[in-house]
Amino acid sequence: MRASAPRYPAVEVASFDSLVEAGLVREVRAAVGELSCHVDRDKLIPAMEALREEHGYQQLMEIAGVDYPDRPERFELVYCLLSLTRNHRIKVKVATDEVQPVPSVTGIWPVAGWLEREVYDMYGVLFEGNTDLRRILTDYGFVGHPQRKDFPLTGYVELRYSEEAKRVVYQPVELAQDFRNFDFMSPWEGAQYVLPGDEKSEGAVPEAKGAPTPLKAETIVKADEAADRDVKPQAREVKTTESTAQTGAGEPNPGNQPQDKPKDPDVVPTKEGGQNE
Repeated sequence: MRASAPRYPAVEVASFDSLVEAGLVREVRAAVGELSCHVDRDKLIPAMEALREEHGYQQLMEIAGVDYPDRPERFELVYCLLSLTRNHRIKVKVATDEVQPVPSVTGIWPVAGWLEREVYDMYGVLFEGNTDLRRILTDYGFVGHPQRKDFPLTGYVELRYSEEAKRVVYQPVELAQDFRNFDFMSPWEGAQYVLPGDEKSEGAVPEAKGAPTPLKAETIVKADEAADRDVKPQAREVKTTESTAQTGAGEPNPGNQPQDKPKDPDVVPTKEGGQNE
């Protein structure tokens, strides 16, 4: 069977021993069929140049950020490199914090300008040498960095359209109601407790069989038992239709007279007269 892609020899960890001996890379690991190496911040640029020129990793595919709040250097940047000639990928990992900047690799791969802006916007990581380090995913005036683990899910501000200002305005987040306590019971069986204010519903019949109800289990009267009871109709006289004259069915103008219609069907006359009549 012919392979869908050309076969290349596997890249071994030992092929990067020269980088480790030169002090450019701390260690190289192999896991799940992929190689990853850890690099110090001050050695990032020479390590990237060596991986590109000597080991054939020509393309920078992605820069991903990871947040580990328990670490002294909580942020870890993952550079994903691709070698077209060897059909292989490698991940380069660098650790930093909120203050220490990471050298920018835009001098090696210009595409890193956009990728570094994304990491800065989402995590707040600074890049030294990036001349256009601005937010790229969030709006103007956004507070905080949303991919950090300590960033609240509701955010700090919300926006809405103001009828008074006639524009979109920002305001602090206001929750419309408190968070409720959920018991994760089956909604098809109904809750087995009475909520405050539902005491007066004692003995009521649920909407249908198995419908959720706040009544206690021993006080619930099943809907099928209530359906077996003889219920007398409350209407005193049966309403029937004897002829079409009672409904207007079949007439060209049911409900009104032909003379009541305007001459021009697109003109709607006013009730008290006007220029359209």
